[in-house]
Parts: sequence; structure tokens; C-alpha cells
Amino acid sequence: MDLRRKLPPRPPSSSSTTTKSVSVDRSTSPVPKASDALPLPLYLTNGIFFTLFFSVAYYLLHRWRDKIRSSTPLHVVTLSELAAIVSLIASFIYLLGFFGIDFVQSFIATSRGDECDDVDDSFDDSVVKEKPKPKVFINTKDPNYIPNIPKPKGFINTKDPNYIYEDDEQIVDDVVRGSVPSSSLESKLGDCFRAASVRRRALEITTGRSLLGLPLEGFDYEAILGQCCEMPVGYVQLPVGIAGPLLLNGSEYMVPMATTEGCLVASANRGCKAIFASGGATAILLKDGMTRAPVIRFATAERASQLKFFLEDSVNFDTLSVVFNKSSRFARLQNIQCSIAGKNLYVRFTCSTGDAMGMNMVSKGVQNVLDFLQNDFPDMDVIGISGNFCSDKKPAAVNWIEGRGKSVVCEAVITEDVVKKVLKTTVPALVELNMLKNLTGSAIAGALGGFNAHAANIVSAVFIATGQDPAQNIESSHCITMMEAVNNGKDLHVSVTMPSIEVGTVGGGTQLASQSACLNLLGAKGSNRESPGSNARLLATVVAGSVLAGELSLMSAIVAGQLVKSHMKYNRSSRDIASTV
Repeated sequence: MDLRRKLPPRPPSSSSTTTKSVSVDRSTSPVPKASDALPLPLYLTNGIFFTLFFSVAYYLLHRWRDKIRSSTPLHVVTLSELAAIVSLIASFIYLLGFFGIDFVQSFIATSRGDECDDVDDSFDDSVVKEKPKPKVFINTKDPNYIPNIPKPKGFINTKDPNYIYEDDEQIVDDVVRGSVPSSSLESKLGDCFRAASVRRRALEITTGRSLLGLPLEGFDYEAILGQCCEMPVGYVQLPVGIAGPLLLNGSEYMVPMATTEGCLVASANRGCKAIFASGGATAILLKDGMTRAPVIRFATAERASQLKFFLEDSVNFDTLSVVFNKSSRFARLQNIQCSIAGKNLYVRFTCSTGDAMGMNMVSKGVQNVLDFLQNDFPDMDVIGISGNFCSDKKPAAVNWIEGRGKSVVCEAVITEDVVKKVLKTTVPALVELNMLKNLTGSAIAGALGGFNAHAANIVSAVFIATGQDPAQNIESSHCITMMEAVNNGKDLHVSVTMPSIEVGTVGGGTQLASQSACLNLLGAKGSNRESPGSNARLLATVVAGSVLAGELSLMSAIVAGQLVKSHMKYNRSSRDIASTV
């Protein structure tokens, strides 16, 4: 029986006047497949798109992490990133069709159906529709065949850099097991707060101890990424008090102090009151230069001496300055000081650093000089970029004598009336206590730069509030307090000399919101474009003025016998701690 029938001819198209009649037997024609339209075999096409998708995703994730670390807006994209995004979308559409939404195949089939409509075929549509559908034959030997086998639990490769965690508990388990390093959570998750939360939970499980009470929310963890703190699990609450106004060099400053010691802010505030009532204090900046001292070894002491003479020769200083100053537009080499220990040479570079504290800046400049010297002294062996002749974060006589950072002296004349009414003591008593305590007592103790009552107390509190490096409190607290009766013994001249206050108003913790606000309160936030370095110098003088206020108040409290009484009142809590646990 002839199943074919002749369809009536279609009207001619605009492009042709005649239509060719073609008879096609669908029962014997191969079934068209989507892969027939591809220029390459299906398995090669799949491989190309799989590789493209994961490669582009990996590239974009790395770019995302770099932008987060450098605080670059994510919506700002380069040409390469735009091309990567387009490639990612294209490969994703293909893979989406391959895994079930087979619109590619539908599109090709539809296209071929349209072509067949343009052909005068002779099929009996009613007979074709009645034809039973053949069973689907699966060729398991096909290299493109993917068996539908359920994956066992834990099959997912979480070490894959492209894997995206949707469940926090899953990645917590991986961190606890050690399969995912805790330090990589920020880059792996792309969310600094989520990384801190996961790390915190993993830490509690690992140690078996709760971190209840340590705040987690309410902090910008992206602000500290790559610059302030690694692997955060929360933040510490620290109260900030205000002492002042401090009348210094004709201007008034409200001094922020972050501390947990009772009486400290109140004591500094009383000192500020005494200074204000007496007409204010004067602070003078003596030096401004950060230091770094590498240690260099030679085969002989003679050879080390030759480099020492070369570095200390004024003829060579201009050349070395040009090399050093390339590290920054603010770095300016000031002097070079050398010291020899056998065949080892210690070279102490000093340079100005603008409004930055300047450790990184001076280190880069020193590295430039060392690379330059390697040409004329190829036998030099740089053991370390820092040889402790700097000296950083350690009590050292070189800082006490030569200075490091900002060297400041601050003085004030406190009238007799203010000494009696505000400080509750007398001028002779203060002078005597200062000589026996701060000078003689410290000498007996063998103090190094510690000829004061409690300079470190004030320095630490202001440092923490304004985002300075707390460890540099060691050399920054070097201070000698002097008190002398003046104006026929009626008034008190008091001064503090601090040779190594190491502060900055840009970089590090100064960029955090809370610390930036405290610097803004002092009028020393960020970099001063009109006069680079003036903000950092202002902060150093405020630190010295605050120390002066603190010295005045504490010494007066000791003389008047108020120290123990005030601490018992303000530094001991009557709260029942047991009832809050």
C-alpha cells in the first residue's frame, strides 16, 4: 500500500517562480540530531565548553578576590574581565542546554523542520502519527555516555577552587577536618563576614569552648582584609574616653583615649584642666625621621669598613638619596649611620615619611639602596633587612639618644594657684617627688628612657584610639619628666621630652572607621595634601601634650596621697560578676 500522497503545490515564493517537487521517505531517513549542526564532534564540543566555563569562572573569582583585597569596586571591570563575563554566560547557556533544557537541539530541529516545509514532500501525516514510537536505545559504549549513578555522600570535591559552598555547616565540617585551611575562607567564600562566622564556629567546635560574648556582627571585615588582621573571629569592645580640652600651641584638642584602666582618663582630664587654667602648653617638634637598619656581612672586617666609609662619605650621599627616594614621593633620605661588629656592618637609614608612620616606606628605600650597592660591593651578603639597630618595638639606647619617628618636647608653667586648687598639692612637693621618683628612682632601677611616672599609660590609650601600632608604645613611651620651681619658687615649670614618638595618620589601623573618627576629632585624619606630614606631626605633639597632662595629675595624686583612694573608687567594680555568668 502506498503510504505517500501528493500534497497540493504551495504558492511560489518571491524569490522563485517555480517550486520543485521533492518526495522524501521519512521511514528510511535518519533522525536528525542536534549534534549534526556542530562543526566538531559532540564530545569535543562539550570538552571545549566545559573547559571554557571553569577556566573563566576561576579567573573571575581570582579577580574578585584581588579587588576585595585592594578595595576596588566590583562593578568596575576591565576589557579582559568583560570578555570573560561574556564567555562565562555563553558557556553557561550551552551547558544548561546540554543538561536538560535542550533548547539547542530544539532550535536545530525547528530550523530543519522549517527547511522541510519549504520542500514539496509526499508523506501521509495521518499514517505517520499512528506509527508507534520506537524504544529509546542507549549505547553504553558511547564515549559520551554518562551513567545516571547516584553520587555517595561526601563525593563533592570541596578542594576544587571553583566549588561554591551553599551550606555553612558543610564548610565548617571541612575546616574542622582540615580539608579546607581556615586562612583561605575569605578567598573561597568571597564574603569576609561569612568567613569570620564560619571560622568562629569551627574554632568553637575544635576547642570545645564557646566564644559567647565576643562580638561578631557590626564590624566591617572587608576593611581589615590584607592589611590589619588575619583570620578574624570577631572584635574586642574597648571603651573610648575623652580628656580635654587640651590647650596646646594656642589650639584646643579633645583627646580620645581607649583604655580599660579606671582613673586614667579622669586623671589626664584633670591635668588638661590644670594646663588650660595656666594658659596652655607649648610643644616643639625636634626631629622627624623613621629608621631602618639592615645587617650586612662581609668576608673580612676590612671589607665591611670600606662600605662604612663609602656610606658615610658626604660625596656619595646625593647619589644614595636619589636611589632611596625612588621608593615613594614622600620618602626623603636624611642621614646614614653605620656601626661595625667584626665583619658585620649595621647601617641605620633615617628618612622622612610624610603622614605615614613609615616603616614600609623606609624599608623599600633601604632595599633600593642595597640593590644599588650590590654592583660596587658584589661580595656583600645582606643577612636581614632589619638588624635591630633601627630599633623597632624594643627598648634601645639608640632611640633614646638619636630619636626615631617624631622627637618632641612639651612644656607648661602651672601657676601656684592652679597647683593648689586643681592639683591639690604644692610646687615644692611636686619638684621633690619628681627628683626622687622619676630621676633618682629610675636611675637606681637602671631605666632606659623610663624617667617618668606613667607616660606609657597615656601613649597606649591614644595609640589604640587613633589606630597606631600598640607594640611601638615601647619606644614611643621613652620620656623624661622634668619639674622645676620658677618665678621665685611660686610657679611650676613642667616638661616632658619624648625622642621617639612613632605615629602616622594614614595606613594600617588609621583607616578603620572607629580610629578614623578619633583622628578626625583631633583634626589629624588622613594625609595633609597642602603640607604632607603635618597631620602626623600634629598627632605626635598631641601625644606629648597628653603625657604632660597625665604626668602632672598622677604626680599630684601621689604627693597628696590620693592614688590608692582614687583607684579603689574608680578602678574596682562593685558589680557582682558571678550573677552575670
